[in-house]
Amino acid sequence: MSNHQLQYDTLLSHYSNPLEAISLLREYRPYFELIPSLRRPTDSLISIPFPVVQLTSPNLTHSHGQLQCDLALIMCDPDWKVKTGQEIFVFIHRPNEDYASLLKRWRQVEVTLGEEYYWLLPWKHRSIISDRGEYHYPLFVTLDYSPSRITKGLEGASLPQVYAPSPAIDIPPDIEENHENRICDPTQ
Repeated sequence: MSNHQLQYDTLLSHYSNPLEAISLLREYRPYFELIPSLRRPTDSLISIPFPVVQLTSPNLTHSHGQLQCDLALIMCDPDWKVKTGQEIFVFIHRPNEDYASLLKRWRQVEVTLGEEYYWLLPWKHRSIISDRGEYHYPLFVTLDYSPSRITKGLEGASLPQVYAPSPAIDIPPDIEENHENRICDPTQ
């Protein structure tokens, strides 16, 4: 696995935790202000990696749709345990992904969300009414491996974006061992 892929995977795993997702939203204040209660953050936000929705339209050939975003952040009222209708879709720039592919992922999500759907929520949140959100917001995340043209394109399209500093990467033992062997052995 490449270093860039490890960065992406580490960032995705961080933001799968609601408290870490809130730290991401701090970087883009308009979305941070959507959080219903900062006193009860884990009850106010559901973070779903690689989210799936159930499409209710009989005209569609596929009844399940995995959204082409990396995370869905769903706002919930912590007292009533219901969704507020505000949903943020996070698109982390993937290694070797070009600008057109990044935008196509967002457009695919927009098209899917135009249909009637309900969420297939994680087991922990199955008791929450999972109907369609009223407001959909994209958030694009760039990393240090993201080319400047990606940032420039997102700015030009007036799409909300944040820069995520390189996360601390847990290098798997087999990769670390191979890396050390290459450093010590001049023949490799």
